[in-house]
Amino acid sequence: MATCWQAQATFSVIPTSLPRIIPGEAFFLQTAFDRWRARSPFYDESHEAVAQSVRRFVEREIAPHIDRWEADGELPRELHVKAAAAGILGLGYPEEWGGHAQGFDIFHNFTQSEELARPGAGGLTASLMTHGIGLPPILAMGSDELKRRVAPAVLAGEKIISLCITEPSGGSDVAALKTRAEKRGNHWVVNGSKMFITSGMRADWLTVAVRTGGPGMGGISLFLIEADRPGVSRTRLDKMGWRCSDTAAIHFDDVELPPENMIGPENAGFLGIMRNFNSERLGMAMGCCAMARVCLEEAVLWAQQRETFGKPLVKHQSIRIKLADMARQIDATQAWTDQLAWQHREGRGQPADYAMLKVQATRMLEAVARDAAQVLGGASYITGSKVERIYREVRVNAIGGGSEEIMLDLAGRQLFGG
Repeated sequence: MATCWQAQATFSVIPTSLPRIIPGEAFFLQTAFDRWRARSPFYDESHEAVAQSVRRFVEREIAPHIDRWEADGELPRELHVKAAAAGILGLGYPEEWGGHAQGFDIFHNFTQSEELARPGAGGLTASLMTHGIGLPPILAMGSDELKRRVAPAVLAGEKIISLCITEPSGGSDVAALKTRAEKRGNHWVVNGSKMFITSGMRADWLTVAVRTGGPGMGGISLFLIEADRPGVSRTRLDKMGWRCSDTAAIHFDDVELPPENMIGPENAGFLGIMRNFNSERLGMAMGCCAMARVCLEEAVLWAQQRETFGKPLVKHQSIRIKLADMARQIDATQAWTDQLAWQHREGRGQPADYAMLKVQATRMLEAVARDAAQVLGGASYITGSKVERIYREVRVNAIGGGSEEIMLDLAGRQLFGG
């Protein structure tokens, strides 16, 4: 796949302004992120090749169906298989497990995330790429047997894996989780519940944080739990947004697990969770930038065509100021996201950075989505507009992966003590 993408890499002259086209055609043309990549030191021809490859996949396999999947409340399982064959699921993962990491870096993942955002449905990326948070703890901490059992099937799209951290009693305070695993003979027995689990209804495997020791972060372990084990039950949750992503409450009632299902050492799961959170928050920041650009592009296209008081909206100074301010916020956040991605790649990031960036990105998305809705006016309130869909999804970004308040407190404690 790396060779294919690199061979297809071509640069052309990128226009400095969006063409005057009907809204439905915006998806097929070069985007603001194309122009960003062409002027950035972090992206080159290989990233352009990834963009073109994923763009063709989205155009062919996703864009024509996304509205139906939103109505259905889930993605078809065969989409995972197709995405794996297209090289999407395995990007950045080791070749030995069915991925393709050689020659790729985090900026290729960013480019892929941008293209997957083009349909304007956050649930698509959340559910299709749910292995991005469910699989890394296994690859980082799991035994070779566990990696062999799980990773190839997940990266081939044959199995779906979810991460289970949040509980009905709390989310961001991970150290206080209550789901417990007790040793009984040669087995562990799990009891408790997890809440708001992405891809939770379709998942074959669950990466689950449980308490195996005393209170606090030092008593937490990670387990792989097969979703069809006796004692596992699931309840579908309806949501404001991310509607094509199935979300579940998952209950464990005396679920027996063999010792080989433990991921990493006993009572050492908290470190793995925190390491995973840093990558998740960075990815969420990039997702916010991508969705904000979708909002801006739809607002620009509308402003170019919609006429008020005898002229297009874009000819009104107040609208131009609004659009420029949206671009300002997006570009500033993207610059910080790219900088932290470089630090992450080089091992120079710190938890406070990821926490503050996530807050910046989610607040930026909320502001841009609101202003885009103002530009579209009544059209933004009708189902079918990308802005309408994204505006419903701003809250999940501000809450998921660590709420704004928790993020800022985490950063404050690390940077200033207390």
